[in-house]
Amino acid sequence: MPLSMLLGILILMLILSAFFSGSETALMTINRYRLRHLVKLKHLGAMKAHQLLQRPDRLIGLILLCNNFVNTFAASIATVIAIRLYPQEESNIAIAAGILTIIMLIFSEVTPKTLAAIKPELLAFPSALIYTPLLKLFYPIVWFVNLFVSILLRLVGVDIKKSHHDSLNKEELKSIITEAESLMPIRYQKMLLGILDLESATVEDIMTPRHEIVGIDLEETIENIVKQIKTSPHTRMAVYKKSIDRVIGFLHLRKVLLEVDHEDFDKQTIINLLSKPAFIPDSTPVHTQMLRFKNEKIRIGLVVDEYGDVQGLVTLDDLLQEIVGELITDENTAAREQSDGSYLVDANTTVRELNRLMQWSLPTEGPKTLNGLIIELMETIPESGTRFNLHDYPVEIIKRDKNAVKLVRFLVSK
Repeated sequence: MPLSMLLGILILMLILSAFFSGSETALMTINRYRLRHLVKLKHLGAMKAHQLLQRPDRLIGLILLCNNFVNTFAASIATVIAIRLYPQEESNIAIAAGILTIIMLIFSEVTPKTLAAIKPELLAFPSALIYTPLLKLFYPIVWFVNLFVSILLRLVGVDIKKSHHDSLNKEELKSIITEAESLMPIRYQKMLLGILDLESATVEDIMTPRHEIVGIDLEETIENIVKQIKTSPHTRMAVYKKSIDRVIGFLHLRKVLLEVDHEDFDKQTIINLLSKPAFIPDSTPVHTQMLRFKNEKIRIGLVVDEYGDVQGLVTLDDLLQEIVGELITDENTAAREQSDGSYLVDANTTVRELNRLMQWSLPTEGPKTLNGLIIELMETIPESGTRFNLHDYPVEIIKRDKNAVKLVRFLVSK
């Protein structure tokens, strides 16, 4: 065989080796979710690649069979060429092997694998069209090789016949959404993150605390009650006697405002307009309560603990805000960025809301508010100016009163 033909065969083997090496990396690293999307669009290459990846053991066996064959054949051709050129120098065979190793490393391994890792679809789809008939052609050999592979893997407790579908847990999906800044506005990211958190959120996490509930005390004078009704920013208010624990109903202000200027308006008129109060256990999941609000056609309820004591108030708007966030409220008021990169945060902000706003990871299993989290950690109400690490987040107490922290500065944004 002419030397030129031997060189041509060697170059062909190097090209085939590059193809097998690159296509292996491309098929193994291709984005499985984009691949499934392209399969739904009836992309031929994607359909073939998806089919091959259902049994990766067979695909890898085929690729390695072909790759090892061309690499071994290339080494044999290089040996023949070395003997042809220098028949009296056996040491030149080793030199030829070394040169071939470097050439294959650069042109048949590193370069195609790097290209495949950067642009997997460029090689994955064309190679899938080639591997599909090749797998049928060499199936007996691939099956025989994989038979021994499966036996060896079973010895270490791995069964390759069991299908392992790619899936994401909630935290992984949240990471993907967080990193998709270039694909969607931040407000939509927060909305999706809020939806993912619905399953673990309870009404206790989002309720208005007991001490912040604005209601009508029927023990007050009718003049004070009328004034409160006319100036209230709320559309619905709890009506009680002396204590919120003695609530008797909810008052829709739109209904009472039609009656409030009548001469015969009195407390009994208010009572007649009340709707029955709804009581919600504090451990009720947010998504469950949304369904209850929908089915019972109510928009507000009182959150109670296991003893029946009122802990707070939750509305349908609160539940929707857990999903849509700043689309209906200005959430930026909870954490205000300063010129030095720090953040001023209202200590009454819930930990869940703060995590969603700032993409932090403060613990949510214990106290529900930032104030509660600080007090739990410090086991006291820290003085203004106190600095410490709140679960690896450096903070400074800016303002406090007798029984609570009011304003906190996060010194470093994580």
